[in-house]
Amino acid sequence: MFKIYQLAEIILAALIPLLSSYAGQSVSIAFIIGLFGAIITIIESVTKLFKYHENWIHYRTTCELLKHQKYLYLTKSYPYNESNETIENLFVKNIEMIISAETNQWQTMNSTKKEDNKNTGKS
Repeated sequence: MFKIYQLAEIILAALIPLLSSYAGQSVSIAFIIGLFGAIITIIESVTKLFKYHENWIHYRTTCELLKHQKYLYLTKSYPYNESNETIENLFVKNIEMIISAETNQWQTMNSTKKEDNKNTGKS
């Protein structure tokens, strides 16, 4: 939902300047411009109210963590093995650690952006 709402906001916001050059020629175009502005406000409010951005960040983080565990399990790497680790197991474990670190960095970056926007009043 977050991406859909953001895409709708971007498209409507891009259409406003385009249509505003024709606003003097037609009352209906001026009405449409005002309607687009109202829709953008509603979309932004709904996004904030239902916390779609925060939910999206949590969903993506959880998805990446589950994939990490899936690959460890499928390759029988630690902690899903009963014997000493092979070179392949160590390779998978190291790659998954890198991906996990990237996911954590991404989550921190998005959480920081959200806090910065909240403090400066941006959305």
